[in-house]
Amino acid sequence: MAGRGQSRRAEGGGRGALRRPEKEQSWIPKMIKKRVCTTFVEDSFSNGALCQCGAPQEMHTRVAMEDCFGTAIVNQWDSAQHSSEYPTDAFGALQFAGTSKRQSRFLRLSCDTQPDVVYKLLTTDWAIPRPNLVVSVAGGEGKMKLKSWVRDVLRQGLVRAAQSTGAWILTGGLREGVGRCVGEAVKDHKAAASSFSCSTVIALGIAPWGMVQNREQLVNPKGSFPAKYYVPNTSRDSHSLDGNYEAFLLVDDGTVGRSGGEAAFRASLEDFISHQRTGIWGSGSIEIPVLCMLIAGNANMLKRMDLSLRTSIPWLVLEGSGGAADFICDLLEDFSSSSSGPPCAEAAGQVPSHDLQEHIRDLVKKYFSPGAEGKMEKLTERAFSIYQKRDLVTIYHEEQEGPDDFDTVLLRVLVRARKYKQTQEASPHTEELKLAVTWNRVDIAKSELFNGDIQWKYDDLKDSFTDALLNDKPQFVRLFTENGLNIINYLTYGRLEALYSSVSDNSVACALLQRRLNERQESGGSASSLQMARSLTAEGMEDALSGCRAFTLYEVSRVLSDILGDVCQPFYYDPLELDKDISTRRALKKVNKFLKGRCKYREESCPSPWAALFIWAVLQNRREMATFFWEMVSPAQVAGVGGGASWPGSSQGPVQLSYTGSKHSCRKYAVQSLYSEGWQCVARPGPSQPCGPVAGASLLTLAPSYQAEESVLSALGACKILRELSRLEEDTETECSMEELASKFESLAHDVYRKCYESSECRSFTLLITKSTVWGGATCLQMASAADARLFFSNDGVQSLLSQIWWGDMESNTQIWKLFLAIFFPPLIYSTFVSFRKEQEEEVKNEDVPPDNPCDNFYGETIFSLKDIKPSEQEEIEYNVLRSSPNAPAPTSRKCPFLVSRWRQFWIAPVTVFFVNVLMYFLFLFLFAFVLLVDFKPPPPFGPAPTELVLYFWAFTLVCEEIRQTLFISNKSMSRRMKTYIQDVWNKCDLTALLLFVIALVCRMFEESYQVGRAILSLDFLVFTLRLIHIFAIHKQMGPKIIIVGKMVKDVFFFLFFLAVWLLAYGVTNQALLYSYDHRPYWVLRRIFYRPYLYIFGQIPLNDIDVAKADAGNCTNNVTLIHAGYEPCMNMYTNWLVIVLLVVYLLVTNILLINLLIAMFSHTFSKVQENSDIYWKYQRYKLIVEYHSRPSLPPPFILLSHLHLFIKKKIRKIPSIKDYRFALELSSRKVNRLTTWEAIQKECFLTAQNRIQRQSDTERLKRTSSKVDNVLKQMAEIRDNDRRLKVLESELAYCTSVLSWMVEAVSQSNAVQVTRPPPVLKEPSPAPQS
Repeated sequence: MAGRGQSRRAEGGGRGALRRPEKEQSWIPKMIKKRVCTTFVEDSFSNGALCQCGAPQEMHTRVAMEDCFGTAIVNQWDSAQHSSEYPTDAFGALQFAGTSKRQSRFLRLSCDTQPDVVYKLLTTDWAIPRPNLVVSVAGGEGKMKLKSWVRDVLRQGLVRAAQSTGAWILTGGLREGVGRCVGEAVKDHKAAASSFSCSTVIALGIAPWGMVQNREQLVNPKGSFPAKYYVPNTSRDSHSLDGNYEAFLLVDDGTVGRSGGEAAFRASLEDFISHQRTGIWGSGSIEIPVLCMLIAGNANMLKRMDLSLRTSIPWLVLEGSGGAADFICDLLEDFSSSSSGPPCAEAAGQVPSHDLQEHIRDLVKKYFSPGAEGKMEKLTERAFSIYQKRDLVTIYHEEQEGPDDFDTVLLRVLVRARKYKQTQEASPHTEELKLAVTWNRVDIAKSELFNGDIQWKYDDLKDSFTDALLNDKPQFVRLFTENGLNIINYLTYGRLEALYSSVSDNSVACALLQRRLNERQESGGSASSLQMARSLTAEGMEDALSGCRAFTLYEVSRVLSDILGDVCQPFYYDPLELDKDISTRRALKKVNKFLKGRCKYREESCPSPWAALFIWAVLQNRREMATFFWEMVSPAQVAGVGGGASWPGSSQGPVQLSYTGSKHSCRKYAVQSLYSEGWQCVARPGPSQPCGPVAGASLLTLAPSYQAEESVLSALGACKILRELSRLEEDTETECSMEELASKFESLAHDVYRKCYESSECRSFTLLITKSTVWGGATCLQMASAADARLFFSNDGVQSLLSQIWWGDMESNTQIWKLFLAIFFPPLIYSTFVSFRKEQEEEVKNEDVPPDNPCDNFYGETIFSLKDIKPSEQEEIEYNVLRSSPNAPAPTSRKCPFLVSRWRQFWIAPVTVFFVNVLMYFLFLFLFAFVLLVDFKPPPPFGPAPTELVLYFWAFTLVCEEIRQTLFISNKSMSRRMKTYIQDVWNKCDLTALLLFVIALVCRMFEESYQVGRAILSLDFLVFTLRLIHIFAIHKQMGPKIIIVGKMVKDVFFFLFFLAVWLLAYGVTNQALLYSYDHRPYWVLRRIFYRPYLYIFGQIPLNDIDVAKADAGNCTNNVTLIHAGYEPCMNMYTNWLVIVLLVVYLLVTNILLINLLIAMFSHTFSKVQENSDIYWKYQRYKLIVEYHSRPSLPPPFILLSHLHLFIKKKIRKIPSIKDYRFALELSSRKVNRLTTWEAIQKECFLTAQNRIQRQSDTERLKRTSSKVDNVLKQMAEIRDNDRRLKVLESELAYCTSVLSWMVEAVSQSNAVQVTRPPPVLKEPSPAPQS
């Protein structure tokens, strides 16, 4: 549903979004005309009162009446000759009085209007979604009563098929016959459909203007917005417009009260639509199918049908509906039964035989009674023309095909017509598939096309797969990938660029891409746009994306860089031959030069097709499509199940894997030479196993390996992209949908990683810190932090890894008091007082001998500690070579002495760094307080004291640490480093404290500003002390409370806003009532703000309560004395009003606002308390990252660590061991093993979710309803077979009686000699009982 709504917004913004105002439709009278009779041709049957156009004399102009000579020689009125075109005077919106507020559109137009103008008006100005099918219902006009089964076909068949296929229904649009029945069916559908449903039925009425009742209500030369239309009696059939239609095209041929003038325009419109493409902007793989449906009808329907058949538009004729429909059925069935094929005399362009003419004449006389000979000849000629196009006509038998399968009937009719129109080489199955994709009927495709009877090839599915991608049809994408479409061969870089060029104009992604495209074109690359667009069409998508923008991979890469920031390296730089560290200006120049060439990269396959399509879907906020791409098997594509499947396009068959159980939730698979030939294992667990082979299958399919695609990281990346796009989105509904989808992917990442953690703790730790080649070197932790995925950080596996990193090589159960004792008495670290993990890990490693066969350890080597993943890939290769050589000596490794290694293990642990920094920070605050209170000397030369100088040096080391965190913490650009630093709240606090300290230091050195400097320094101590809140955020009990306090501080600001309003209102009013004059601004402001604020806490002087009790001895009203310094007297005139205002003020502030603040605090507490643990764990991660990156020595000794790090990184170029804690680079082999294991865990999770969903009440009801429908269909078939058997039995009884009579007659005659008695009928023996 969401995809359908997006496609509609992509075309026109939705039906309600583009209600064009009057000034935007002012072009209509200039382009579209009406017809007016300009020649009065007397109607001989009206005694000169009427013209042959149907209008009376008084409705004709003087010019039309004066042409007496011309009209005397005219026998027949003709619209083209006797009417003229004028600007239309009826258009706009139409509101039916007494009905709903929904408005329809209407337009009066000439019968010669070009159909392209009308189609553009419908789809663009009136914002009607482009159709996937057009069903034009003909016949059934007038006040004829339709049969009940015809009504059922229209209600249950046609309207439901139109809803499921996104079709337009074209009828006369009047409240009579078929038009009224269709309108009522559309009304019933809208009443039964859900309010959230986007699949509405579009019914358009094409009626003759002269037949419309009360048409004068629509006339307005400037347009009606809206026009009030009154229907006199809704219970009877009439020529009034039906209010259930979306729009009305009122065709004017100059006649009044006569039908048929709209037939030619309707046929031309149908022919024009049949040459347009389906999908968004006409991006579909086929032209819009147009089908005409004949119900009853008179002799004029033969002309209408003949015109459409000449343009190869198929017809569906309802047999038994009466009139022209029954005539066509008899015509085709009689001749089809008499001859197997058309005789030579019946070929197109030749005269039919005499017998055929006579037979057609008899049928015409039987059904129409034409009367005149000339009319008979015309009807006979049209009937024969229809017979020649009989391959385009399909008969609908109500007895054989019920209304429930009407959509399947439409599909069969259109496939038959397309086969007739196209060459013989065209596959009918391919055309049927394109129609099913266009209508988004995956159920038809599964039951009719993908049931195992057809062997589909890649070329057959390619175009339909593109159509499904562009028009957001994820079910078909899933169906194609499960039935032979090789995504690796399909998704080339050229196709990927074409997909990005098809994004919706209204999306944020399109705006971002267009901005980057304009930037590249302005730099000198605009000349390559046309060439690039032509190269896109070389991929076979020229029809789908003609006229769209031409985005390249460079624009996509820039947009992803803007969204993801520095978390990932630039995407798609390798095919563009760009370096990762290239500047933007150089990249623009190089890309413009590169795109002017042949661009061979567009023919290359994308190494990560599912990840590329996943990002493309996420950028467009396509929920179902993105979820499907994420669910696809990560390291390889599952080609099938059960031994008969193999990799598409691979010459090798499936490889058998033997299933061996174990105690783990995910079993291992014994694979012989699994990785030696470049294959990867793909396992999809069945519903009965938590993680194992597919239910009912003995084989797993192996596929050629390609770039792995991480599930957890992809979900976190989607969360980051969607949350960044939601901040840029202006539409509130779209923003909410993006936030909802981001939360969904965050939840998926959390659940999948939880499954991984339950399977293997060590591998799940590796998964969090492994750099991804698909996502530009990002890790799961980095992406989760950038995406603000707090739920993901609350996972037990993430917290376990953070705990290991927090404690370093020490045991995480080490008590804090032991750690403090070891800090104050370091020799304790060399004893067993503080336990480390190294000894236990070595014992485990000595007991567990790793297997020699790499296949025995399928998911990769077990990582016992983070130290085991620190060696580089080159060292690992050398070690493996030495180990594989039988005569090679044992490798020797340099080991640090125990004293040095244990010392480093203890002091570089983040927990040790944290507590040492906390202790030194308390010492810094103690020194700061001592200097302020005891040892703060006067300015030089008397000061500062030595303790104050130590304080200044200590603050200088804090500044150096902040500079290191800002400039040397990452490889980002300077601007991005500063932006990242400022975004943190506590960094702002540190920056404020240090700036205040520097200002206080400067002011303190001068006599004039000494007191100012001391005051600023006192305030600075307050800021430094508040910094302790961040330090205690690591505590499990205090951390959540600190978060709650932070949330409550925001509530206080809202409370202060309301309080300030009341303070200002009461303070100014009270001051004006009490004091008539006071020139002292300080005292005025004091009485306005300070005193009312104290009133809240009960500090109310008696004078302010009652002015009458105030002491007036020391006050005066003399202005001169007041200027001299006397206190002004209070005004007693409004004493009562002052008391009333005080009561109201205290009532509002002490009761209303205070209780409002308490309620806000209670709401915030209850709201945050539920998720406080999640917030705290996210803050804990940030704190661990901060102290993990900090030097081991605290301030003021941190300068030694800074010097050591500078020499190590900048001079010796040695990476820090701490870098391996949060980012790890593995070999491609290990990455493949890890992602394969991750994919299996994801499949286990999805299988469990599907099992839970299948067991839900909703799914059970759906399955029960489906079974009941199948039973009802079978019962209908049984009743039909029973009826046929009864007919057969009656015919058999008749034949038996006839044969008996013949036998009796023969036996009584002497003509035949009987040699034996007649046979006796034997009763059938009863069936044996079981």
